[in-house]
Amino acid sequence: MLERLFQLEAHNTTVRTEVIAGITTFLTMAYILFVNPPMLAETGMDLGAVFVATCLAGVIGSLIMGLLANYPIALAPGMGLNAFFTYTVVLTMGYSWQVALGAVFLSGLIFFAMSLFKVREWIINSIPLPLRSAISAGIGLFLALIALKNAGIVVANPATLVGLGDLSQPGPILAVLGFMVIVALVYRQVTGAVMIGILLVTGLSILMGLSSLDGIVSLPPSLMPTLLQLDIAGALDVGLVSVIFAFLFVDLFDTSGTLIGVAQRAGLMDEKGQMPKLGKALLADSTATMAGACMGTSTTTSFVESAAGVAAGGRTGLTACVVAALFLLSLFFAPLAAAIPAYATAPALFFVAVLMTEGLAKIDWQDLTVSAPVVVAALTMPLTFSIANGIAFGFISWTAIKLLAGRHRDLNPALWILSILFVIKLGFFP
Repeated sequence: MLERLFQLEAHNTTVRTEVIAGITTFLTMAYILFVNPPMLAETGMDLGAVFVATCLAGVIGSLIMGLLANYPIALAPGMGLNAFFTYTVVLTMGYSWQVALGAVFLSGLIFFAMSLFKVREWIINSIPLPLRSAISAGIGLFLALIALKNAGIVVANPATLVGLGDLSQPGPILAVLGFMVIVALVYRQVTGAVMIGILLVTGLSILMGLSSLDGIVSLPPSLMPTLLQLDIAGALDVGLVSVIFAFLFVDLFDTSGTLIGVAQRAGLMDEKGQMPKLGKALLADSTATMAGACMGTSTTTSFVESAAGVAAGGRTGLTACVVAALFLLSLFFAPLAAAIPAYATAPALFFVAVLMTEGLAKIDWQDLTVSAPVVVAALTMPLTFSIANGIAFGFISWTAIKLLAGRHRDLNPALWILSILFVIKLGFFP
């Protein structure tokens, strides 16, 4: 049955190899189970329900990817967009979490339609690579600021906006220790390094009496507090257009980049350098996003950590299905997730930030018409506490600078249209 479903022999792999690859992938991305629920719970969502939704989104997304596209790529609620969901859409813009879930659903629905009608290629090819790198780096800096805040290292200061926290407190000290451990373990290629760092800080916190552990295993919490609570009608508010676009835009490029990168490492590209089942993979991603929103979590996306499973030999959808089974098993570990303090997940956030800023190395810093918009986009995300604002400023500055510099030939219709729409949005619907 497994041979018929996943064509193991054709991909030169075995069931044992695929299972090991699935376990490897899960261990590298399982930190999302500890990071996502407390972050979304800051919006007022039920912590236990979000934990269940996070697990089930990983189950559904990875299963669809494995069975429909037969790719060794796992899915779960993505980093960056969960922070945007919480800190920008709900806590800054003032929308309810129900409306924010509605926006996530609509972005997934648009993504689904784009995948069906193959609009994706036109959009991706229209956006300059430096601008895409800037958006990724900006999200990384956004996550870094949140991580430093959660760790107590950066605090509010009425005179200077931000300032240094009290580093004599155990929270900041443990967070710094956790980050150093994660980086060192990743450098040593230890599987599950991020999760080990989170659990180490949590264990020390419990031993020091700073947090409590009320068990490790239990029956899954109820999903009812968030199940089908999304407000789609409220998400159709004109002020949320840029929010929906930000959810869509980031998911589109994040997913496409991850799929192509992992597929290249796995040798799954055809002779033309294209993914044979890219459309099915994108359908899996968009379907998982809509399902996740219905259950109560932010955008579900393909995880670049799937590359760890590929390195372990994963070549088929069986790897993704193994990840789905482990996410299902994780439903019974809710008490452990509830015991993890914010300063224990802060190192994971900061580490992801480090990875996301690496795209800046590919920028042509000698060309000011490229480097200036890149810096604008990357810095306005954390400083305005909004991914949507960073994307908007990036597009507007790219188009305006190229035009004023006499480089209008570098612009295409998509850049013109998006820049004009962003000017209208910022000018009339801030």
